[in-house]
Amino acid sequence: MRDPLSGNPTLNTDYRNASRDATHILLFPESETYCCSAQLIHDLPPTAPYNQKKQKSLEEVRMDGAVETAALEPVVIPNLVALISDACTAIDAYADAARGKCRAALTNDDGRPDRAALEREQHIAHGLSWLVTYAETLRQTAEWAARLDQEGKFGTTESLLTQILFSDYCAQLASGIPMNQGEVIRPHELGIAAEASALAAASPIQKLIIEGKTPAVMAAAAECLPDALSRNTVEETGLDETMSMVREQFAKYATDKIKPNAHEWHLKNEYIPMDVVNEMAELGVFGLTIPEEFGGFGMGKTAMCVVSEELSRGYIGTGSLGTRSEIAAELILIGGTDDQKQKWLPLISSGEILPTAVFTEPNTGSDLGSLRTRAVKSEDGSEYSVTGNKTWITHPVRADLMTLLARTDPSTNNFSGLSMLLAEKPRGTDEHPFPADGMTGGEIEVLGYRGMKEYEIGFDDFKVKAENLLGGVEGQGFKHLMATFESARIQTAARAIGVAQNAFETGLQYALDRNQFGKPIFEFPRVSNKLVMMAAELVGVRQLTYYSARQKDGGKRCDLEAGMAKLLAARIAWAAADNAVQIHGGNGFALEYPVSRILQDARILNIFEGAGEVQAMVIARRLIESAN
Repeated sequence: MRDPLSGNPTLNTDYRNASRDATHILLFPESETYCCSAQLIHDLPPTAPYNQKKQKSLEEVRMDGAVETAALEPVVIPNLVALISDACTAIDAYADAARGKCRAALTNDDGRPDRAALEREQHIAHGLSWLVTYAETLRQTAEWAARLDQEGKFGTTESLLTQILFSDYCAQLASGIPMNQGEVIRPHELGIAAEASALAAASPIQKLIIEGKTPAVMAAAAECLPDALSRNTVEETGLDETMSMVREQFAKYATDKIKPNAHEWHLKNEYIPMDVVNEMAELGVFGLTIPEEFGGFGMGKTAMCVVSEELSRGYIGTGSLGTRSEIAAELILIGGTDDQKQKWLPLISSGEILPTAVFTEPNTGSDLGSLRTRAVKSEDGSEYSVTGNKTWITHPVRADLMTLLARTDPSTNNFSGLSMLLAEKPRGTDEHPFPADGMTGGEIEVLGYRGMKEYEIGFDDFKVKAENLLGGVEGQGFKHLMATFESARIQTAARAIGVAQNAFETGLQYALDRNQFGKPIFEFPRVSNKLVMMAAELVGVRQLTYYSARQKDGGKRCDLEAGMAKLLAARIAWAAADNAVQIHGGNGFALEYPVSRILQDARILNIFEGAGEVQAMVIARRLIESAN
């Protein structure tokens, strides 16, 4: 944004630390013109409480040779960082009240979760999950804002998007949160109607709801968006220099090598070319989080998030290639023997072998305890014979190693009899997808999420060496798998962020280029407002996802945080893709436009790695358990 008088950029919007003569960015609501040099808070000390009244003044400003007089209105709420911190205190208390009410309704007399009640009251249980997810998102956004503020990096864009996010989410917390299309959880359903009224009346919440997302604020935020096309994120993410360099490297690769080809791969249902896979291996994608002693880079889950974001922004397929390597490596690191670690981890890290995850069965879905695929040990103990069917197996044809979950104890019908096998197989081709004896399969045609291909696989006396039993002990398969869920869901949240970022950028570019009624459609508020909300929600879900990654890197249990990140990111990706299609109008419905692919790709994010409903239930159980 520029001063219409001088043409200079307007940069100083730090209201909290402003001196009485400071220059601020202001909006003339009538003309949607921005200007400088107004002493709007001349009667307030630099750190005045956010709820003090600001004195309005008049300023004469020359515009197009004319002199106009208008009431000046600040678009960034003064003392925003302090305001949102206080808002989070009120929101946390509100969330605690909701947990208390739900715990009373969803637990047994001994305080443990009541399974029957959880199933009967799914709407309430899942509603609690969404409410607390919102609260945690706002908390992490507030802490990010405070860190940036201390570093002098909390600028105009960050401020506007933050207050817009808080305004929107606070209003939903007090009135109703959309869990899905047509499914809204209301405060009275959680037994917190009175608490919701009190929340809405709280000074910081009320100020954010009323002033945080006005037409003037949305217009000001929209003015910040076009510059985002020359950056990798709209906002300053707050990550360190190393992570910024990682982002820059993979953003460039995605822009140069992936984006120009992604739509053709999708339309032709082609595999991601092996030269791209090999280049990704050289860039370190497959060994990113593997310890250096096993040939990896030894980086943390935050790096995994950044890389997954940028590759998924190019194409969800490339962003997902590393998922199977991440799962396989974590399984082996957590549960493998020393020999298994020494053998497999360097090969995974280098990309010399490509793993695939073989867990789901046609009739079980998320109910892994009911798996029926059997692995029977031979009499001499040298190998297992695997028989059964698996489905929704991603990238199995070109994989060299399967992490295969099977029942080794036929006397069980629950999790206890499951074991994880590291099953080797030769690579196949489209003509001969499964050349191994005892293994057949058929491709599942899919709406989106292409580039690796999905298969249903049948095993009939398929042989696996006994030495490839993960950890060398039977019955540990489900435990091993559960230990990978945190990382998998964090990584899936990052993939969703990448898809949402791509939707945002694609929609923004189209809105700037497309002219209707004599001007770019970006100038119509119903178009630019959609893009502003995409950007604001991306701010929040990024910080929630990075927080879960930090928790994981710190060795802390983070299934709750990872689940929240995945739950919210999937919804945001779908909303962003849907709105990007809407911005394209009829063209968005044409297959030739990449936005149609983005919509198709976004739909899977609320299904795999834990469907939204399953994820919400997992979160709810953890919330009422941790209240004990």
